[in-house]
Amino acid sequence: MRFGLFIPQGWRQDLTGIDPAQHWAVMRDLAVAADEGRTWESIWLYDHLHSSPEPNGEAVHEVWTLMAAFAATTRRVRLGQMATCTGYRNPAYLAKVAATVDVVSGGRTEMGIGAGWYEHEWRAYGYGFPRAGERIAMLDEGVQIMKQMWTHGTATLHGQHYTVDGAQLAPLPLQVDGPPVWIAGGGEKKTLRVAAEHAAYTNFEGSPEGFAHKSQVLRMHCEQIGRPFEEIVRTASYNVVIGTTQAEVDDRVAWAEDHYALTTPDHAPRMAEDLRHGPLVGTPEQIVATLEHLRSLGLAYTLCYFPEAAYDRSGIDLFEREVVPALR
Repeated sequence: MRFGLFIPQGWRQDLTGIDPAQHWAVMRDLAVAADEGRTWESIWLYDHLHSSPEPNGEAVHEVWTLMAAFAATTRRVRLGQMATCTGYRNPAYLAKVAATVDVVSGGRTEMGIGAGWYEHEWRAYGYGFPRAGERIAMLDEGVQIMKQMWTHGTATLHGQHYTVDGAQLAPLPLQVDGPPVWIAGGGEKKTLRVAAEHAAYTNFEGSPEGFAHKSQVLRMHCEQIGRPFEEIVRTASYNVVIGTTQAEVDDRVAWAEDHYALTTPDHAPRMAEDLRHGPLVGTPEQIVATLEHLRSLGLAYTLCYFPEAAYDRSGIDLFEREVVPALR
């Protein structure tokens, strides 16, 4: 099994209490530590403009700016976003940005992309908030434009949502045909259809039951368009709360609740409860058993988010020592 690590960037209240002047150092040091080890194949960021679970003014650093910064400060790990929102950037421009990051990184960029969902930030930034079907259609057209530009160095598409006419891209990304495309989202009628057509990787629900069901839907779409289902690497993202004992796990959840209460007191109990019942919450032995089961269902790549990463790396260290070796 392959593993990716989320780097805290503020969106999930995960830089709260740290001086903004130190945010980059915290993010950079975690990225460099992942880069220097051999556990993590990739590092990941979210693409959001306002904090979650509510827009409360907490710091949120912009994803593609950080992609460029990590491209220049790491040497090995691949660089991904889960997931870039199609509607926030013109897709021809986004293809140009991603190509530049690919060149700077030496060919290590992944293209995680989705239709977007956080209505408040859409409207606040002046993007409106198209209905779900329109946002998914924007995703489809956007990926077509990016693939044209990365493959041919130019793109022309007269779509319902995007029009480009001979948009040029030079230099091309270092990766042949551009960064691998990850389609994020589990909408069964449309999003997974787009994934079947365009994705090298998918990222959808990570519970065993949900993962198995979405996998079957994806298989159905692949069969309908004549694409081998096995070509698509299936991934999922998880909150990880790990401890050597159940008491340590409980202590970490309690810390998270206290931490969230600093900025989102009304949401803190629910957020802690969501952590407590996640699939990758428990001792190393419990987490290994869960991942082994998920691997039997076809999970090939696990993206891990540690809520306390900016403040305490002991959970990451424990995962690296006792979980990852058991899955490789």
